[in-house]
Amino acid sequence: MNPVDISEEDVLKKYQVLAREAGEGGYYLNADTEFAKKLVWGLLINEARYGYPACPCRLSRGIKSEDLDIICPCNYRDPDLDQYGACYCALYVSEAAQSKTQATSPVPERRPIRSERNSRKTIHTTNMGRLSYPVWRCRVCGYLCAREEAPLVCPVCKAKKDRFERFM
Repeated sequence: MNPVDISEEDVLKKYQVLAREAGEGGYYLNADTEFAKKLVWGLLINEARYGYPACPCRLSRGIKSEDLDIICPCNYRDPDLDQYGACYCALYVSEAAQSKTQATSPVPERRPIRSERNSRKTIHTTNMGRLSYPVWRCRVCGYLCAREEAPLVCPVCKAKKDRFERFM
């Protein structure tokens, strides 16, 4: 799909898919539908350009292996929702932000600059057996993930964050 060929219908279809997936995962899309649809349009543009939906609010290298952390939903979504009530681009918001019991605030960029990402890559390959992130286990279904914090919601059984334990 050429970026100029993205129609309102394409945006609406993708928005509906993201809204359904977000709901199934215990997440919420921004209540400002028009704003959210502009972000979805940006995702579709990036998908047409690069072949994957890179976050529309970050600079993509156009090399999937270097952009895995910013393919939507990006690796930074959950920590951003935990701390700020919204992700960096504000497509996703927390339950508290959705219900307006938490105000959202500007989200600083968490993505390391390119040289830091490259040095992290080196750490991964030279320290085999040492993980860069803690491993979290869902006590309900056993799902494992390696990240700074446990996910807000288990993608398998939909258990809340408090049902995760540090595994290693």
